[in-house]
Amino acid sequence: MSRNYKLQRWLSVAVAFSVVAGSGGQAAELDAVEKAIVKSVNQSVVQALRDLEEVVNLNSGTMNFDGVRQVGDFFRSRLDGLGFETRWVDGASFGRAGHLVAEHKGSGSGPALLLIGHLDTVFEPDSPFQRYEALNDSIVRGPGIADMKGGDVIIIQALAALQAAGVLDKMNVRVFMTGDEERSGHPLSLARKALIEAAEAADIAIGFENGDGDPATAIVARRGATQWKLLVSGTSAHSSQVFQERVGAGAIYEASRILTGFYERLATQEYLTFNPGVILGGTDVEFDSTQARGSPFGKTNVVAQTAVVAGDLRTISLQQLRDAKAAMQAVVTEHLPKTGAKLVFRDGYPPLSPTEGNYKLLGLLDAVSRDLGQGPVTPVDPNRAGAADISFTAGYVRMALDGLGLGGADDHTVRETGNVRTLSIQAKRAAILMHRLHRAAH
Repeated sequence: MSRNYKLQRWLSVAVAFSVVAGSGGQAAELDAVEKAIVKSVNQSVVQALRDLEEVVNLNSGTMNFDGVRQVGDFFRSRLDGLGFETRWVDGASFGRAGHLVAEHKGSGSGPALLLIGHLDTVFEPDSPFQRYEALNDSIVRGPGIADMKGGDVIIIQALAALQAAGVLDKMNVRVFMTGDEERSGHPLSLARKALIEAAEAADIAIGFENGDGDPATAIVARRGATQWKLLVSGTSAHSSQVFQERVGAGAIYEASRILTGFYERLATQEYLTFNPGVILGGTDVEFDSTQARGSPFGKTNVVAQTAVVAGDLRTISLQQLRDAKAAMQAVVTEHLPKTGAKLVFRDGYPPLSPTEGNYKLLGLLDAVSRDLGQGPVTPVDPNRAGAADISFTAGYVRMALDGLGLGGADDHTVRETGNVRTLSIQAKRAAILMHRLHRAAH
């Protein structure tokens, strides 16, 4: 499917998929390899829980570089033991700890698989939320347990099961765990350079984020995130002269006009959101773009000379992003008298569009889940799927799917929990999916 697809296509495909998923098809018999995978995952549950507790108790807030590297070292040792060639991508050039990359060159042909995770969390060392705590026999609270240390553990479980079943040696698999997913390094072009290179060498990408926290769903599309900043100027004068020919409307009125124009032109587009998160205006304004904070100075009897607005823009496709940028720039150029404005964009995470290839991969995962007796897997609405690292594979791989991580809730808060019973569910699905992808190529 072209990236210039009609957005309504997502809904029609989703509805069609739901009809098929609800048709009650018979589960297929697992082959001998798949039965061996299931047995291996079942036997690994205790070790997986130990691994999860250990890494959750290692603080790896994005800016805690030592902690991020420690978690990276933990998973690196596991991947080394599985026969992967591992390396650490230093993050000095983009102001972060770096990334873990592991590559397994199989002895046979087959698709090149890229498995994506991340090592960091939003909880820095000064957070009060630091420890793994079992609330009952299935729910565990802990920093980053769902987002996404549980997903990283599932990657290891799945690969270990493939090895135990005797098929990993033939498979071409690369694991990429970023160290700055929660707070990306700058410039982003350097922070994601190695990931894009990995995507260029891959055929299929599978992400192990927690998705919407429900293992009955997976993500075929994620909206991209772009930052924007509006800089507005006006003519300072006594307020009694506002709207006069030599003074005009002032910066705050112009900023208000532009924001209203954005709303009128773009607010009804499906999957498109644009949000002005902070606004400052007055005679003088100090604004720190990095911290998204600042202070204005002005008087009620003075026409505003300066205004600054900062926000984000989220789109489902590159075409929608281009169209939205053009529409916003058109609004900016229609100035009120004696005012000026400049709109600046800073691209962030690209969109992962809902391609036919992504839906095909979801269909394969759904079949695996049904064959395991775990029920259907349905797509997540893109409105509920934020930006994530798998989006950087868009345009490079034939198929991509995210959300194969640990089930959980309340991520990014001190209430974050994970359902550890979903560890084995997701590991079995992921391992058998990879096996079938490899088998289909022969």
